[in-house]
Amino acid sequence: MSENEHINVIPLRGMRGMIASNMRRSLDEAAQLTHHAECELDALLSFKEALAESGTKVSIEDLLADCVVKTLARHPGLNGRIEDKEIRQYRNVHLGFAIALPGDKLVAPVVFDANEKGLTERADARKNLLERARKGDLSVPEMTGGTFTLSNLGRSRVRFFTPIVNLPQLAILGIGETYTRPIEDGAGRWQSRRFMGLSLTFDHRAVDGGPAAAFLSELCEEIESAGR
Repeated sequence: MSENEHINVIPLRGMRGMIASNMRRSLDEAAQLTHHAECELDALLSFKEALAESGTKVSIEDLLADCVVKTLARHPGLNGRIEDKEIRQYRNVHLGFAIALPGDKLVAPVVFDANEKGLTERADARKNLLERARKGDLSVPEMTGGTFTLSNLGRSRVRFFTPIVNLPQLAILGIGETYTRPIEDGAGRWQSRRFMGLSLTFDHRAVDGGPAAAFLSELCEEIESAGR
């Protein structure tokens, strides 16, 4: 292949190189497995609209994060890290949000003690992290101290994907697109409902398939009962 055929050459160094190394290390070290599920989203979207009418404006990602935090409280086995050959489960949820930055850079800054924050406080903290990530003002603990991460591709047409675990964390949740499809209500009637694809990747060294499936199923139930 002629060198003249190159469109661009991007050296794998600096932050891009660090991201590449971390991704490769994650795949080399962790026994990664991904469960996929779809959940009905109508209740969550209606809840978002009701909150907006009452003066509380939050994003779908903020509402999903709220559901994740509540579900992790019942499934602490997915909220943790593997360090020094130990599986360390945490009481508090230090929730990371994967953020794509200009230049194909990726960071996952952390909202510490997300379970102790209310919906709007957590939403404000996430927005603050996003602003500081774009400015390059994040601290090392904010970039490395998570116990669970969300990766959101909801604005794309990707329904399911395989997010890579952010080592040394135990699991990461991928949020896919929102889509509409008809369902039968049991009485022969068809209705259009909105759904979202979810993908949970977990480190099988620390989390077995059954508990991971139970977490993902209960998360869907939490989402489907939002606002009730």
